[in-house]
Amino acid sequence: MNDILILYVLLRREFTMYAIAKEISTRFAPYTVPSFGAIKPALRRLEEKEFITSSKVMSEGGRPSVYYSLTPKGRKGLAALILEPLTENPLQFIPNAKIRLSVADILTPEERGQLFLHLKTLALTFKRAAEGVLENEYIQTNFYQRILLDNTAVEYNNLMNVIEGFEKDNARNSK
Repeated sequence: MNDILILYVLLRREFTMYAIAKEISTRFAPYTVPSFGAIKPALRRLEEKEFITSSKVMSEGGRPSVYYSLTPKGRKGLAALILEPLTENPLQFIPNAKIRLSVADILTPEERGQLFLHLKTLALTFKRAAEGVLENEYIQTNFYQRILLDNTAVEYNNLMNVIEGFEKDNARNSK
């Protein structure tokens, strides 16, 4: 997920590693706040894939600063990363889906449609799983579990409603 966030912020302009971390925190803090320990290897990995380039510049204080910028290959790679199938781990699904949806503006209308369908399908699968546990008379759930499962089903339903709104907007804007 850090790769998507880094490439997305580098769409606007080049940044240092510190500025990338700050920009990600500013834009995406409700979903994730990656550490420098996660950003540094991601930058190395993205540079190896030729998605980004780095250049050293001497700062006014006489210290070298490394600036990262997006390559044309990186822009295509960003779209491909956004469209990669998500893990089928429900624990990671909602934050990852929210990040992908929040950067979907860089995709073509057809790609957005593909993303929306994939996310909606997974959300429905997870919602049905939560409801299935609630409805299964052979699974003993306590009060807390029932409340949490019900809330989880509602979260998936809310996400599907948001995606349906995005689908309508996408259809309207692709005409």
